[in-house]
Amino acid sequence: MPRKLRVYLPGIPNYVVQRGNGKNPCFFEEDNYWFLLDCLGDACERYDVAIHAYVFMTNHIHLLMTPCTESGISRVMQWLGNRWVQYTNKIIGKLAPSGRVVIKLV
Repeated sequence: MPRKLRVYLPGIPNYVVQRGNGKNPCFFEEDNYWFLLDCLGDACERYDVAIHAYVFMTNHIHLLMTPCTESGISRVMQWLGNRWVQYTNKIIGKLAPSGRVVIKLV
């Protein structure tokens, strides 16, 4: 069964949760948090998405974001995931587990 289509309306805030695979840790040291925060800022600037709040936990992240376009959040999360996997592969030296994304409208 295919997943439900995610609909993002420009100008409407969205609550996004991304978890590590199997709820395993995503972050292993403080530098990991800073790297992801920098990537998040770059991605939101690139795809015109406003970040209102964020929380980085050891095994998941919470984001409150408002897109200016319908594809903004999807592009941010895709770009962020790609950068994160490249980073963890380089730092850890093995394949990073992909995360699961849960989207809810606020």
